[in-house]
Amino acid sequence: MNENTRRGRGLAAAVLAAALAGAAGFASVAWAQSAPSPAPSPAGLWKNIDDETKKPKALVRIVESGGTYTGRIEKVLTDKPDAVCDLCTDARKGQRVQGMTIIEGMRASKIEDELFEGGSILDPNNGKVYRSQMRLREGGRSLEVRGYVGVPLFGRSQTWIREE
Repeated sequence: MNENTRRGRGLAAAVLAAALAGAAGFASVAWAQSAPSPAPSPAGLWKNIDDETKKPKALVRIVESGGTYTGRIEKVLTDKPDAVCDLCTDARKGQRVQGMTIIEGMRASKIEDELFEGGSILDPNNGKVYRSQMRLREGGRSLEVRGYVGVPLFGRSQTWIREE
């Protein structure tokens, strides 16, 4: 084999290796782009902001189990951390607010990706349970939580801020 043949084969091998590496890189980029992104989720720790005073009230941990979301007050941030729900009319009456489950039965909407509905929320200040929906905002950095009677039009909303 002469010198030119060896150089030619070496060059051909280098070109083939580069082409294969490029094809592998293209395939991995194409796979990464076609892989479905995870569905948005309200699961995590949220700072509950009072809609009237605009001050933080509590940290609420939202968890998912079997497609249903629940929320529990992990920490009360007001000057009454040992408050109890005296006005509650269900099994939560007289229980400490810290540690209390306030969101139940929330499920992902079949129509909107960032909407969660069909559940209820307890307002520990008045002991009332309202129908509820939650909507992720700002790419999941905030959560609009709405409690209402009848239809969502007749209710009030709070914006919660994601802590983790």
